[in-house]
Amino acid sequence: MPHPYSHYRLRFLHDILRIVVAPSASLSLLLSIANVRLGLLAFPCHVASIVIAACCRNWYNDFRDRQAAQQMGARVVPVVKGKWPGNLDVLLKFKKATASEYLGDFFLSLFEEHQSTIVNLRMLGANLYITMDEEHIKHMMATGFNQFWRGRRQKERMEVFLGDGIFNRDDEQWKLHRMMARPFFAKDRISDFELFERYSDSTLSIIASRTSNQSAVEVQDLFSRFTLDAASEALFGQKLDTLHGSLPRPGQKGGLSGKGSAPMDEFGSFAQAFEVSQEIIVERTRRGYYWPVFQLFKDDVEPHSKAIDNFLSPMISRVLENKQHMRKAGLTSSVEQSTFLEYLADSTDDPKVIRDQLLNILLASRDTTSSLLTFVTYFMALHPEVVQRLRKEILDQVGSDRAPTFDDIRNMRYLRAVIHETLRVFPPVPQNQRECRNKSTVFPKSDRTYRSNENHPIYVPANTAMLFTTILTHRNKALWGSDADVFDPDRWLDERKSIFTSNPLMFTPFSAGPRICLGQNYALNEASYFLVRLLQRFDSFTLAPEFQPEGSLPPEEWSHAKGRTAIERLRPSFALTLYAKGGLWVRFGRAEQS
Repeated sequence: MPHPYSHYRLRFLHDILRIVVAPSASLSLLLSIANVRLGLLAFPCHVASIVIAACCRNWYNDFRDRQAAQQMGARVVPVVKGKWPGNLDVLLKFKKATASEYLGDFFLSLFEEHQSTIVNLRMLGANLYITMDEEHIKHMMATGFNQFWRGRRQKERMEVFLGDGIFNRDDEQWKLHRMMARPFFAKDRISDFELFERYSDSTLSIIASRTSNQSAVEVQDLFSRFTLDAASEALFGQKLDTLHGSLPRPGQKGGLSGKGSAPMDEFGSFAQAFEVSQEIIVERTRRGYYWPVFQLFKDDVEPHSKAIDNFLSPMISRVLENKQHMRKAGLTSSVEQSTFLEYLADSTDDPKVIRDQLLNILLASRDTTSSLLTFVTYFMALHPEVVQRLRKEILDQVGSDRAPTFDDIRNMRYLRAVIHETLRVFPPVPQNQRECRNKSTVFPKSDRTYRSNENHPIYVPANTAMLFTTILTHRNKALWGSDADVFDPDRWLDERKSIFTSNPLMFTPFSAGPRICLGQNYALNEASYFLVRLLQRFDSFTLAPEFQPEGSLPPEEWSHAKGRTAIERLRPSFALTLYAKGGLWVRFGRAEQS
């Protein structure tokens, strides 16, 4: 049975009746009662009635918010005001900025223009609060957790793709999904390291083969395959072996998606559908409250969702059948011995619940870790001194060929600092969203506001959509100092670390509070393990921009900008998770073995 969140068209049509039809119908009723005929003026008058009703509604809402804010000792959020009705010009600027500007720069310019760490980007009368303030993020994620939720808007955008999964539910359903998943990720499993070793070795063999031919490697694609192959075996118990598929070649024309190349097989259809679905959802977010108008007759995610189901359904059917056979034989399997798919099947017989939960965890385990490895490699190419120091720590702790253990990874402080600094500058989820529940609330006072004379709580109306820009928070100079745009792992080792320890929610690459990522340790262990193995065999990394697809390198005008924009050598973009537009081509230098 379809979930109510999949009926977004009915909800949208109801809103259209309320916003567009009701004012026009009211005008018609009044004219009929007054026996007035407008003739040629009928159409412009009906349009005017809709505009006037919208203006009156906005004026009333603003008045009501100001009154409520005053009563609560708070201030209202500055509203971005464009030159066109409904802020249509601001919407067009936003869409243009998405295609041409550095990630986050459009929002940063609004914060600076309005001298506030939070603004209301009101589009066609619908409020959208955008914040970079860590106090606001802390309140949504932790201290005021029960006052915010994923909300109806996000669930409608993601329903066909992620369904009943943990990332798309709230309250009791979310608690149930989290309770189901927690035991599988509750502790470090030896089997994970065995898995990491197998797929790290396969990945490094590919790099070594390319290096022997003095060729470059598209690492974003390669790391996506590495994390997907490892995740698929851990989650599905199935070896997809995408690492031995058709890999991108230097100088290859076309065929590259944003996050990597998909082989031309059944898996390729799944991977492509998986990525395109994410891109569609992000585009829906950018279109704002009225995105359903573009989906009235066809949901763009549905065909991709069917491709995903075609890939996952046979595996789910097999594991449910196997569970029945084991039950009849009186056999059970432990969490330590089970794949995540088997573990889910032990928890429920509902194939849709299994499908949705599996897909949600796959999204996190594949995309976030591959993003982290891509940007670590990027920084190693830009900072050879980091490579030398990191490699020395690895060789001192592990040697040139021994596989690392849990204790080895825990003892490598500089490796952890490099990973944390990469997650700070390039968080895998650069922006996220919540929604205020059906009761107004306030954000607490913030010491980081631009306006020192307006350091008051922020009033948040009920049902307001809240977009928070993690990437801007992680680079906020008011938090991290004047060098916030600089990649410097030592900030996690010297006296500057106290800034973070005194305010830990200024760094949230894995979210925080009750919804903190369950797979955080798995992701960090996988990335750390791979980087140790990588640096045991390679000691230099060089970008190969000559192989980047057209449009994937920073444009010339970026070099005249400020902050990271001026020094960036790639174009960061995101579709739910962060990635390098067009991939990242790198040459590897093989280390001399002692």
